[in-house]
Amino acid sequence: MSLNPCKARLVSGALLLILLALWELAVRQWGLSALVLPAPSAVAVALWNGLASGYFWPHLLSTLQALLLGLAAGSAVGLLAGMVLAESAWAELVLKPYVVVSQVVPKLALAPLFVLWFGFGMLPTVLITALICFFPLMENTLTGLRQVDAQRLQLFHMLGATRLQTLLRLKLPMGLPAILAGLRVAAVLALVGVVVAEFMGASQGLGAVVIAAQGMMDTTLMFAALVLIAALGLLLYQLCLLLERRLLRGHLDSHFSSFDISSRKH
Repeated sequence: MSLNPCKARLVSGALLLILLALWELAVRQWGLSALVLPAPSAVAVALWNGLASGYFWPHLLSTLQALLLGLAAGSAVGLLAGMVLAESAWAELVLKPYVVVSQVVPKLALAPLFVLWFGFGMLPTVLITALICFFPLMENTLTGLRQVDAQRLQLFHMLGATRLQTLLRLKLPMGLPAILAGLRVAAVLALVGVVVAEFMGASQGLGAVVIAAQGMMDTTLMFAALVLIAALGLLLYQLCLLLERRLLRGHLDSHFSSFDISSRKH
């Protein structure tokens, strides 16, 4: 049975409307205080007022900037580390334990140390975000480069390709699906890292808005900030899916057909 994407989106949207209607009905029926659980209509009003007045925009831009910087830095380092570990068994044996240790330590425990070392501001947030999204890229790059088709690899060797040429023309294109899957995971985790880091001491950002709203006991404002965080995460995930579809469209054929035999001769 084939799935219709438009129909699936309509069903998903209808389900969201039903859930919001049930939420609104439950709040009104049971007379719940806005301090405990605000109604969706109240959250929508708070969200609109915050956007219209300009209150949310500096915080949203601050979170987005830290998110993009941390994701870019962590992804770049993770990609390079995955390539190094995939190409060198010795480097994997030596460095992999340290990489694993850097990930098993809770990032929430590192946040106060980063604030102490680097002060308040965006730098600790970017560093924590980069540390969080580094591992998915590294692990997926390592896995993707190790799963190259043996016959294609043998053919490249027979054609006299160098190690660098084999990496750039064969292993990276073949491992691209796994690498992009790691990027999707890293993008979602990066947003979590930004918000958690902003909880610990940032003066701006959506995470700081959540903490400020908690201190003021303004649950409605807190929910409005959470809606913005969720919307930002969904947008980033969809952009990753769009990038993945464009990059994967015929990438194997184009890369393999562009292999110039003469350039591989020594």
